[in-house]
Amino acid sequence: MAAASAAMTALLRPSTSPHFLNPNKHRLSPRFPRLCSFSLPSSTPQSLSTNPQTTIEAQPKLAITNVVDILSERGLVDSMTSDNLRSVCSNPNSIPLKVYCGFDPTAESLQLGNLIGMVVLSWFRRCGHKTIAVIGGATGRVGDPSGKSLERPELNVETIEKNRAGIRALVYKILHRASVEVDLEMGCIKDEYLNPETNEYCNCLAVEDNSNWWKDITLLDFLAEVGRYARVGTMMAKDSVKKRLISEEGISFSEFTYQLLQGYDFLHMFKNMGVNVQIGGSDQWGNITAGTDLIRKILQVEGAYGLTFPLLLNSDGSKFGKSEGGAIWLSPAMMSPYKFYQYFLSVLNEDVVRFLKLLTFLDLKEIQELDETMKKPGYVPKSAQRRLAEEVTRFVHGAEGLAEAMKATEALKPGVFELV
Repeated sequence: MAAASAAMTALLRPSTSPHFLNPNKHRLSPRFPRLCSFSLPSSTPQSLSTNPQTTIEAQPKLAITNVVDILSERGLVDSMTSDNLRSVCSNPNSIPLKVYCGFDPTAESLQLGNLIGMVVLSWFRRCGHKTIAVIGGATGRVGDPSGKSLERPELNVETIEKNRAGIRALVYKILHRASVEVDLEMGCIKDEYLNPETNEYCNCLAVEDNSNWWKDITLLDFLAEVGRYARVGTMMAKDSVKKRLISEEGISFSEFTYQLLQGYDFLHMFKNMGVNVQIGGSDQWGNITAGTDLIRKILQVEGAYGLTFPLLLNSDGSKFGKSEGGAIWLSPAMMSPYKFYQYFLSVLNEDVVRFLKLLTFLDLKEIQELDETMKKPGYVPKSAQRRLAEEVTRFVHGAEGLAEAMKATEALKPGVFELV
């Protein structure tokens, strides 16, 4: 248990092997330059006048593949706060970005809709950037109103603690495994990554919890240092607030202030950790821009970016990731790899190519070939769906989980699967 706990908070050890990413195929080639040899700035608080870019600029500058172009080609970009983000990614003299995505502990496990955030983080990682997953141990106590018609049920402290422990372990396991696989493919030594007792890890992946900085902030401090820069008119204009204001239930003060809480997370990490990009679903646009606005107003610097990706929807507009039995969970304790795998076999032909682009790391050329094969005589039904199921199950549950799912699928032929 101690080893597992240490592994969750540890960072991956760096390697100096030279490598290169082929932008045409989105595959790692043997010359990809290692970009993990830089360190996070100290988390020691800095004065508000300190420019975090000073710390970042002192780190190595290496050429990196334009991750924004890759994401755009695959349909993974909905909006960006500034097209300068694309320019930064195109500049061979730019230093690697530090990118974060947040996950609130509203349940013991994340759902399929959360998976796209981890996929986008992994694309940033594959292109040499540093990635950080932030568990909302503090913000989860309030609840994000984005995309909700009613206020989230209040969770007690014990439930939140249980949820965040489960989600932290799940997020770390998925992203750590994906990061290790990338590094091993680039020629790193396997033993460097699989020893949880060592204190030396590559810091291309980190999992943080925002309760670590919120626990020391009082309401009066927050109002004095942050609240004075927030404009109520701007806050009320956010889509997540406007929709609730005109609803019968309205919106509580707690939910109304959520955008400032998430905005402060970005401010804190930008100032103290050098994090300069926040990503999230398209429903997070208001929360993300709240953060970039605070950084601009309080720190009076540029260089903070936001990028949103589309929500997972079926072609008919319905939410992808729901079944008759309920949500599609990512944790194997709440849904077996077999049932997870089977869900993707039920994807419609008109949706499967789009989901291959959104949820897998397959070459676009290979996806195009699958698309063309589906239209030809002699196509074996569900072949594209099986490839989708294999790739996503491997990413979430690893090679062992995929083997388990495929073995159970073969054993149960030609039965009808049932999600529970």
